[in-house]
This record gives sequence, structure tokens and C-alpha cells, in this order.
Amino acid sequence: MGCSLCLKGSHVSGTTSLLAADEMPPVSLFNAGGQSAFLLVSDHAGNALPRAVGDLGLGAADRARHIAWDLGIAEVGRSLADLLDAPLIQQNYSRLVIDCNRPPGTPQSILETSDGTHVPGNQAIDVMARRSREKALFEPYHERIAAVLDQRQAAGKPTILVALHSFTPVFGGVQRPWHIGVLHQRDSRFAGTLLDLLRRERDLTVGDNAPYDVSDATDWTIPVHGERRGILHAGLEIRQDLIARAPDQLAWGTRLAGLLSAALVASADMRTPCLQRS
Repeated sequence: MGCSLCLKGSHVSGTTSLLAADEMPPVSLFNAGGQSAFLLVSDHAGNALPRAVGDLGLGAADRARHIAWDLGIAEVGRSLADLLDAPLIQQNYSRLVIDCNRPPGTPQSILETSDGTHVPGNQAIDVMARRSREKALFEPYHERIAAVLDQRQAAGKPTILVALHSFTPVFGGVQRPWHIGVLHQRDSRFAGTLLDLLRRERDLTVGDNAPYDVSDATDWTIPVHGERRGILHAGLEIRQDLIARAPDQLAWGTRLAGLLSAALVASADMRTPCLQRS
């Protein structure tokens, strides 16, 4: 499956000097014509760094760690997109440049320290530098998600948003027991259905809003694109050691495709938008 549409930051939301014309685009859209009700998104799929920020003062090992991206999730997402015939939107640059699932301007948006690792290139950056990262990476990604959702709504096509993530097995020195977690906040309609199905899988330890939960203060994708639109949605977190190899990535893609398809059938009577109250 190839990338059907890629957008450069300089072509969206005005010009930016962060990304040169020959650099990787911030956003990739795979399987744009997918006919599934699912729209898959991946906020932390890539770990590329714009040349303008150098290596952020980090060695290659740190730039490959979980602090820089969600290991394995790009491959799982593409497998799922193929199996479900669903569009997939992924962000290609490292979350250390700017985290595309954190509200801009918050301390979590551009981390100075991540899981105990000091990030020299993120220390005390000024407002203009922050804004440059937002315009080049954050805004094109979320504008692409919004555009696809708008197109689907205009076509009368119901949509279920699934945000794909992976999590490190050990964080802050603490082992995490979950194999997979389902994340949700105000609207748990689809997440609850998916949780029930996952809990029937006897070999899985399933987290309900674990290892993370969703909040307006710490998250962007689900509150903005799921809750505000009132569409069915859920976040999925898969433990990274379970999707480290290509066969495991395909196996999880296949497993999740079946579970999501079953949840889709079970949620057939839930697909009327439930708009978030202000």
C-alpha cells in the first residue's frame, strides 16, 4: 500500500522555514479511497527530525527510543488500513520536535525532559521557534484529519475514529502489565464495546484508560476530532515489545482488524453523532 497523499508544511497554514522543500512531508495519508467506516490516525508514527533542529542534542540510540516515537505502530497501522480497507493518516516527525497529541503551548507539547532523558535542543526555546514547529508539523497533521472528516461528513459517510499508539513496557522503572489499552473520556460508546470484546480474549491483559487516559489538558486528537464532532471513537495503546518484529506487527494488525470489525457491527445503532456539550 502506497502513500496516496503527502503534505508539506510549507503548503499548509502559510509558509514555514522549519522544513526544507526536499524533506519528508509532515503528514502521510494511506489508502485515501478506503471504504471502511474507520478512519485510522497515528500521532507518533515517525521519528524523523527536520534538518533545522539537528539531532536535538541526542544520540542515535535516544532518537530511536520510545521517547521519540511509538515504535511499531506505523507498521500495525498500515496492516490495519489494508485489512479493513480504511484510510490511515500518520504524522512522520518525532514527538520530541512537537507532540501532535498535546495541546500547543503546554509543557507536554515540546518536552525538555522525557522519561528521564534531557533533550538539549528543547531547552528554553522561544515563542517563534515553538510557533515554527506548530506551523510545520502540528497544524498540517490536524488539518489533514479535519479535512478527511469534513469530506466524509459531506458525503454522508459515518466515521469511527481510531487513534493508534504504542507504549513502552517499562516507564520510570516500573513494569507495565497490560498488553493493550483502550482510551476514552466523555464518550465511551465505541470504546466500551471494544473493551468488552478485548476482555474476551483470554490471553490479553487489557487496560481501561491504562497505561494512559484522555483529558483536555493532555490530549488533542480524541477531544478535538472525536468528541467535538460527536463521532464514535477510541484510542488504542499496544505494548511495544509485542509489536517489535514484522510478524508480530502483522499478527496484531490481523487480530485488531477482526476485533474492530466485530465492534463495528455491535455499534451499528450508536452511529448518530453525539455532539460534545460546551
